[in-house]
Amino acid sequence: MSPELISILALVAMFAVATVLPVNMGVLAFVGAGIIGTTVAGLGTDDIIATFPGDLFLTLVGITFLFAVAQNNGTIDWLVQVAVRVVRGRVAAIPWIMFLIAAILTAVGAVSPGAVAIVAPIALGFAAQYGISPLLMGLMVIHGAQAGGFSPSSIYGGITNGVVESAGLPLNQYVTMGASFAVNFVVSALLFAVLGGRKLLRQRVGTAGGSAGEPPLLPAEGAHVVVTSPQKGAQAYGDAEGQAMTEWRAEAEHAPDSLLDEHLPDPVPSGSRPHQALTVVGLLALAVATPVFDLSSAEVGFVAISIGAVLALLQPHLQRSAAGQVTWPEILLICGVATYVGVLDSMGTIDYVGNSVAGIGSPLFAALLLCFIGAVVSAFASSTAVLGSLIPLAVPFLQSGTGVAAIGFVAALAVSSTIVDVSPFSTNGALVLANARGVDKTVFFRQLLAYAAVVTIVAPVVVWFLFVVLG
Repeated sequence: MSPELISILALVAMFAVATVLPVNMGVLAFVGAGIIGTTVAGLGTDDIIATFPGDLFLTLVGITFLFAVAQNNGTIDWLVQVAVRVVRGRVAAIPWIMFLIAAILTAVGAVSPGAVAIVAPIALGFAAQYGISPLLMGLMVIHGAQAGGFSPSSIYGGITNGVVESAGLPLNQYVTMGASFAVNFVVSALLFAVLGGRKLLRQRVGTAGGSAGEPPLLPAEGAHVVVTSPQKGAQAYGDAEGQAMTEWRAEAEHAPDSLLDEHLPDPVPSGSRPHQALTVVGLLALAVATPVFDLSSAEVGFVAISIGAVLALLQPHLQRSAAGQVTWPEILLICGVATYVGVLDSMGTIDYVGNSVAGIGSPLFAALLLCFIGAVVSAFASSTAVLGSLIPLAVPFLQSGTGVAAIGFVAALAVSSTIVDVSPFSTNGALVLANARGVDKTVFFRQLLAYAAVVTIVAPVVVWFLFVVLG
């Protein structure tokens, strides 16, 4: 068996193990990089360490730290409340407000499961109170998170743009961002029409669980602690915040009462409005500076962590747990997979796979096959892992003069690999399932699974046709 085939089978085995068992695939990938790199590829330790994506690591740490600071000082809760009040009692607007909030959170740097974890409990609470389909509301939140997921300052965007840029392929990050937003928006509009949204257009607050003229019920104080409860299912990570809050409470229980007010903030702290407004300015500055100054992946990380540090210095008592709330499991996953992919590249596996795909008689069919692979694998495993491994594998195919436009193909592959996160086997789908209220969870699971199956089959074909064939 050739070394290239052994390395590919090892990658498949990692996906399989991380899907069946709650083991971080990044750990497996680091182990695989060491074993495959030294025993199969003949690489030295220094060569393997050189494949570690330092710039991507800085980006992920920077933006997730900034997001943790924004959540700790109450900015996220405040923005949610302001957005909900904007609907002025229009029940039909609530799902779209949740869609936009989730999109904004991922666009400014939240990991997709993190955004869903924050918004889903609030959104499904509204669904239960105002008679909105929980399936509609849950799917709107997930598609919203995916819609904003490829902005230049986002996690997905950083991974995709970094891989494409390092490969020397044509890069248009706004095409990928626009494609993801447009597809998820259209899908959400179809879901809104099919799952009872038209009926909601005739309702106001008071006709479905409240009194006329009352503002929408806001989440109770402390509600966002619930969203950090341990997640279930394959590749369920992102509970670093929950762990940090648990440690906070443990300290509070054993600390002298006289020290609590001075040293330990409330488990769900709330910052002042000026600080929250300053946080919003910081988030907007990052979102604007990234495209205006054409910041690289590492530069985005430097800017994000700098803004987060300034905000933390202004309210240090509220930001003690921010470093613990950085999504270390996700970072471990992404950097581990990226390191293993770097080993694959060093040993020639990337060229081997790319040339094999390019050897398929029809380049268009090869592109469609890659989109299907991304969708199917991502429905059960981590989308970040899929993006980090599949795009590099497709690079030689795009460089071989097949006639398939790199910009359109990357957009199609990106959307195919993330839109399927509605699956109940993914972290996003599992979060929606866990937070659904007033429903039979078995029936709800089957509904999510059926919808995910349809999306996995249909979405790759549609985006392939729109961005590869027509593009």
